[in-house]
Amino acid sequence: MTTLPAPADDLIVLGTITSVHGIRGEVKVYSFTDPLDNLLEYRHWTLRREGESRQAELVSGRLQGKVLVAKLKGLDDREIARTYAGYDICVPRSELPVLDDDEYYWYQLEGLRVIDLEGRLFGVIDHLLETGANDVIVVKPCTGSLDDRERLLPYTEQCVRSVDLAAGEMRVDWDVDF
Repeated sequence: MTTLPAPADDLIVLGTITSVHGIRGEVKVYSFTDPLDNLLEYRHWTLRREGESRQAELVSGRLQGKVLVAKLKGLDDREIARTYAGYDICVPRSELPVLDDDEYYWYQLEGLRVIDLEGRLFGVIDHLLETGANDVIVVKPCTGSLDDRERLLPYTEQCVRSVDLAAGEMRVDWDVDF
């Protein structure tokens, strides 16, 4: 049975192939999942790079330090595996686990308007960064925002007061001068 690839707008990037590993065609993968080896739960990957797409099937994988080492079906040559570096690893959104009510995937937060407790619009969430202490929300100015400053806000309970996906808003307790 052949599975058809998901539409491009339904795909979520969960990692990227960074280089080769060994001589048997294995690849090193940087995973965006938490924990890192959750990426190995997905057997069918859509690989994307610069407008190019290809399907891959994961045969096996293992955690090695802070990267994964993956074996893809039909990829047995080191030099051919080297050409896979730079591909993003994508899976359909529908395959992601359902989260609790107060949990969100990063892709769900991107694009939300960020508003402080006094109703001032800081901008929209451009992306998030993973740091050692806590994740950081990168807020870029937009039409109608308070000013033209980019802000970095901690993704913590103290800062993020509410998220309303339906309204496209995140309410934060954050000083406008930070």
